[in-house]
Amino acid sequence: MDRSETEELARRAAAGEAAALDHLLSAIGPRVLEQCGRFLPCRQDAEEAAQDALMQVARHIERFEGRSLFATWLHAVVANSARQTYRSLRRRAVEHPSELLPVEVADPRTTSVIAGTRLDLLDALERLEAHRPELVTALVLRDFCQLDYPQIAAQMGIPVGTLKSRIHHARRHVRESLRER
Repeated sequence: MDRSETEELARRAAAGEAAALDHLLSAIGPRVLEQCGRFLPCRQDAEEAAQDALMQVARHIERFEGRSLFATWLHAVVANSARQTYRSLRRRAVEHPSELLPVEVADPRTTSVIAGTRLDLLDALERLEAHRPELVTALVLRDFCQLDYPQIAAQMGIPVGTLKSRIHHARRHVRESLRER
């Protein structure tokens, strides 16, 4: 399905057309899973986040007002769902360690550097959100979702110059946070 068809389905679904919503969810499912996989290295975690993202789309499609592309709106929903899944997993691991399967310490010779780096980056985003929450969305949409500046600025309702400043400050904070690790 091409982008114009997806955008049309999203507009119809936002207007309350149930059949359009069903078709939209089926069409975007694989892409949502792929995007969640950019955040979460474990396939099962990415699937959980993707399911949550699709539920958020279904519950809140009426919030899509068409001011930006549906794809841009969807990126924000997916990023938030993936980060929320990561927070939940981390919280569960701390609160109920006995409920988790025994996990051996990862062998750095066999562990993906990319997977470890993604988790470090998610931790850095959590620290950024604790100190400067207004910077997180801009950074996630630019560096994780790879949207362009005008799309992000339109989604966030801010000027492009303000957006670039936020991304610059967010990157600096994340770099410093990663160095401290």
